[in-house]
Amino acid sequence: MTAASDHDLEGQIAEWRSYMRRRRELRHTDGEELEDHLRSQITELTEAGLHGDEAFLIGVKRMGSFDELSREFAREHSERLWKQLVLPGEPDASTAARTRRELPVMVLCAAVAALSVKVPGLFGIGFDDEGTFYARNLSLFALPALAAYFAWQRRVGPRVIGVLAALFVLGAVAANAYPLSDDSQSVVLSTIHLPLALWLVVGVAYVGGDWRSDRRRMDFIRFTGEWLIYFALIGLGGGVLTAFTVGTFNAIGLDAEGFIQSWLLPCGAAAAVVVAAWLVEAKQSVIENMAPVLTRVFTPLFVAALLAFLVAMVWTTNGINVERDALILFDLLLVVVLGLLLYALSARDPGARPGLFDRLQLALVVSALIIDVLVLVAITGRITEWGFSPNKTAALGENIILLTNLAWSAWLFLGFVRGRMPFGRLEQWQTRYILVYAVWAWTVVLVFPLVFNFG
Repeated sequence: MTAASDHDLEGQIAEWRSYMRRRRELRHTDGEELEDHLRSQITELTEAGLHGDEAFLIGVKRMGSFDELSREFAREHSERLWKQLVLPGEPDASTAARTRRELPVMVLCAAVAALSVKVPGLFGIGFDDEGTFYARNLSLFALPALAAYFAWQRRVGPRVIGVLAALFVLGAVAANAYPLSDDSQSVVLSTIHLPLALWLVVGVAYVGGDWRSDRRRMDFIRFTGEWLIYFALIGLGGGVLTAFTVGTFNAIGLDAEGFIQSWLLPCGAAAAVVVAAWLVEAKQSVIENMAPVLTRVFTPLFVAALLAFLVAMVWTTNGINVERDALILFDLLLVVVLGLLLYALSARDPGARPGLFDRLQLALVVSALIIDVLVLVAITGRITEWGFSPNKTAALGENIILLTNLAWSAWLFLGFVRGRMPFGRLEQWQTRYILVYAVWAWTVVLVFPLVFNFG
């Protein structure tokens, strides 16, 4: 083989290795064993006269799909999942040293996040005294600590740290410097959009400043889905803890509700943001087994729900209510659909052929696209009749952004399902579209209050 073909072959093997490492059922030694086997297959085939890329494809095909390999290793080592969940396992020296370094830093960042919730109280700002202050600043309590944890873990440079700090300061100024009344539409929009804008800032820290990399952005998308699962699990456990705390203290005549409302719930929620992120990094193998299962369970259910909604609309000839609560509900629905799509893409074997689940995802995207068009028609009619307002303008912009994403995703998915377009095009489109969400979120937070005179 020539030097150029050798380089191309190593690139293909590196891509295969990168995807294989996402399957945490396979340990590092398992991966090395599989790669050695693949290289042996390639050598045998190239000696028989095949080109390197042909040998690579045939070698991977002979070894079987990633899912089959994962299941095979899971069956052979069925005790691993339980050990990964409840035991520290038998890490090598480097892994053990990393855990010893990261755990105290995580605890420190979680403590900073928890205590930051109480800092406004030092200046006389209580939970019941300042109306929307805590709602507007909610993301500023926990996310800077989370970004700091990832910045330390990824060893980012001073320039990236400066960008992160500047963006968080900008968010704090936008949340507190504008003269927004508690009942204004702009304060509600800021409360909703600032956490999204700052979460994407955390993403810059998570990828170590390498935001131009499609692969690293997809890693952050995968992390977001796994973080949500862990945060929800911690929240459920916290609810049980709260119930037992109230009950046991009531049994001895003490009222613990004040402590719970002022300390346990707000501080615990802020700390859980950091703890959930640490758990994703430390126990990734457990969630990477659960998340694809949840995606495959809920995708057909959402397809059925959206199709039932469209049939009911046609049957009853009822239009969509465009009041604020209804608009938020529909936007959340479309976001959940995109979340299912994104996480399914991140967990998919890029070399696998289109199957039934891919067609279900296409049906999900097309159904959501139709609903988005109907919502846009309703919003446009309302704006034509009553004029622009912060809520209606934000809803219009968000649905146009979602419509663009859904429409092009449907086109790319259709091409992939029909075998006319590579899967990578769809994945690349989604990872690059994150920038659009970031720009829009910051626009709503920074520009809308000025355009609508802080109304």
